[in-house]
Amino acid sequence: MTVTVAAELDKALRPLVRGELPVHLTAWDGSTAGPVSAPRVVLRSPDALRRLLWNPGELGAAQACVTGEIDIEGDLGEALAHVWAVARERGLNGVRPSPTTVAKVLRVAAKLGVVGGPLPAPATQANIRGRLHSLLRDRAAISHHYDLSNDFYALILDPQMAYSCAYFTRNAPGTPQDSDYGLEDAQRDKLDLVCRKIGLEPGMRLLDVGCGWGSLSLHAAAEYGAHVVGVTISREQKAFVDKRIAERGLQDRVEIRLQDYREVPDGPFDAVASLEMGEHVGEKNYARYAQALYDNAKPGARVLIQQMSRTGRHPGGGPFIESFIAPDMTMRPVGESVAYLERAGLEVRDVHGLREHYVWTVEAWLEKFESRWDDVVEMVGLEMARVWRLYLVGGGMSFEQGRMGVDQILAVKPTAAGRSLMPAVRVDSAGSGVLR
Repeated sequence: MTVTVAAELDKALRPLVRGELPVHLTAWDGSTAGPVSAPRVVLRSPDALRRLLWNPGELGAAQACVTGEIDIEGDLGEALAHVWAVARERGLNGVRPSPTTVAKVLRVAAKLGVVGGPLPAPATQANIRGRLHSLLRDRAAISHHYDLSNDFYALILDPQMAYSCAYFTRNAPGTPQDSDYGLEDAQRDKLDLVCRKIGLEPGMRLLDVGCGWGSLSLHAAAEYGAHVVGVTISREQKAFVDKRIAERGLQDRVEIRLQDYREVPDGPFDAVASLEMGEHVGEKNYARYAQALYDNAKPGARVLIQQMSRTGRHPGGGPFIESFIAPDMTMRPVGESVAYLERAGLEVRDVHGLREHYVWTVEAWLEKFESRWDDVVEMVGLEMARVWRLYLVGGGMSFEQGRMGVDQILAVKPTAAGRSLMPAVRVDSAGSGVLR
């Protein structure tokens, strides 16, 4: 009887997955196994198994997917959702295989001729060196993700280049439906939400910590008359924002600095905001980050942090995210971030969960990404395009399934007398649902 790769793998993996394969598997020899109605996974090379032997689980699977050694046919999101559902149903999450099971898998691997030394990491995998969260390492980590190219991000993001969760005031459950309302509108509504929460008025000085491509800095200056200092450690981002400042004639109101949050010399400011930058400072440095926000705020100034949250294992987002997308990132439950801010001396006034809004935001990014797939491949290469498809699909699922969240935390630096200078009665602002 002829031995087929798929049959051997099916036999070896059944104890690991506690039943039949959750996918329909096609191996490099053309053999198949698994339910024909399940998502279709193709092993195009024995190297896929070799990677999984050296990096079992998410990292090895991701490496094989981005190199094309594993191909998921059809809708990637539906396939991943199905596998996640099977894993939950069978209680597979966090289960470690027994030594006996591992030995059987290794014997099958040897039989199939896939045993060997570790393969080189994919070219798109991050290679960050140096002391964790030192200034140099942080710059390298940020550069890996954000300096891919401004043109690449322009293919995915809205025209304001807002790379953070939007705020959908239309077309979401319980909101008016508007066929003309899209991602650009939702990002603008997010920027307005932030500016209203921090009480921006003409002439106020705003510090935008981790300003990205300048969406908040430019909006606060143009729409609210603020004088803004934005800091970033990405050269690509600074060059982009500087060009937009000149195009819009905002040189007298916006200054973008290539500067670390620990190095801002000219505070305090009338307001401080930081949108999805705190995830990058690391656990050991988060207290220093919170202190920097406090130190750069005047007494009575409001501070707003928009930040992703996560519970359980893998505070960096999991092996794939940590290895390919955002090295050294750290997330935590929102309550732990609140505690850091309070210990720094800030008074937290409001926590606004936006998790569902991130699902809709990522859906919009993914739709643009898929519609420009050929352009993406031409710009960054097929391997990086696969990385980003996996990132967007997996990230959206994490928010949809509640494994990650995102929150706006509004705080204030009390005056010497302990006053917050916040309104005593909080009212809805122009029907926006924003309590000021």
